[in-house]
Amino acid sequence: MVAQLTFSDVTLGYDRHPAVHHLNGEIAAGSLLAIVGPTGAGKSTLFRGIVGILKPLAGSIGLGDLKPREIAYLPQSVDIDRTFPISVFDFVGTGLWRSTGLFGGLGRKAQGQIANALASVGLNGFENRTIGTLSGGQMQRMLFARVLLQDARVIVLDEPFNAIDAKTSADLIGLVRHWHAEQRTVLAALHDMDLVRANFPETLLLARGAVAWGATAQVLTSENLRQARRMCEAFDDGAGACVVDTARPRAA
Repeated sequence: MVAQLTFSDVTLGYDRHPAVHHLNGEIAAGSLLAIVGPTGAGKSTLFRGIVGILKPLAGSIGLGDLKPREIAYLPQSVDIDRTFPISVFDFVGTGLWRSTGLFGGLGRKAQGQIANALASVGLNGFENRTIGTLSGGQMQRMLFARVLLQDARVIVLDEPFNAIDAKTSADLIGLVRHWHAEQRTVLAALHDMDLVRANFPETLLLARGAVAWGATAQVLTSENLRQARRMCEAFDDGAGACVVDTARPRAA
């Protein structure tokens, strides 16, 4: 399999304080990968590094032949300003910015694409509602509709099934499976281990660093999960950026 994303000893953090340490590995094109770990494990930080919002403190994230605009990012719903006075239709339409430009108008074709995306996530009739009136599940459906319009090669989903009802979760998991069937690369940060085991063949267990990475059944063991909790509890949030001694040989 061709590597689509490559992590080369990458460290990510804020104000020189690392949140993800010395991550190495590759994500193959067409992967369906869950990123799991305790609260504070660095999952959102890793995603911000992948999409280019956060620059590495050390190491690098390789995109291969990907262009940053070919990565669709669904942030946590709490990161969306729901007080902004924008309609559901116009918000979803921002997913077409690659073809329309940031300030381009929406022609008949674009309007049809938006309507189809809303129908795909079950939001018919919500076009003129402002985003602040939506429930949690409706908000997630709207965010997925915007991702649909981006038609991206890599899709990054940060806690996409958090605090939503079972029907919405099942519908949106269906979209994730559809993207995977289309050979798109899908990465999702998740807390529900049963959902991960049922739907994601590969998992990265993160606790500021990689605890385990591979087939989901082999990663989500009781011992690995205990180790992840211990690593996060022991982490010093005030630690400075660590530096690898490149002169010292590494174990084979």
